[in-house]
Amino acid sequence: MATDEGTVRIDSWIWSVRLTKTRSMAASACRAGHVRVNGERVKPAHAVRTGDEVRLRHAGRDRIVVVSRVVRKRVGAAVAAQCFVDNSPPPPAPETVAAVGHRDRGAGRPTKRDRREMERLRGV
Repeated sequence: MATDEGTVRIDSWIWSVRLTKTRSMAASACRAGHVRVNGERVKPAHAVRTGDEVRLRHAGRDRIVVVSRVVRKRVGAAVAAQCFVDNSPPPPAPETVAAVGHRDRGAGRPTKRDRREMERLRGV
């Protein structure tokens, strides 16, 4: 396990502590403006240090973490959990998530009326 008391790239750190599946996903999130360090949008090569607050918008959820340990290489889930303090709001309850219209298998193509009802449920 390689640790560094200095700095490490933000895309590498996000991937190392398992907030994203791949480093390229972390880099794309940075380029798209979904990653903020101490309130500022950052590029993938931005250096992150211990004590920095990282905000990540990923998979429809906001993650707010404070860096407690800088790691360079991807680590196991148990070690990754010790590398940051998670201050994220809890995920929404399943009841509050919008209902999705389910059709029975073999019911065929939705009619125009069915489509309008599904759009009304989705809020389109």
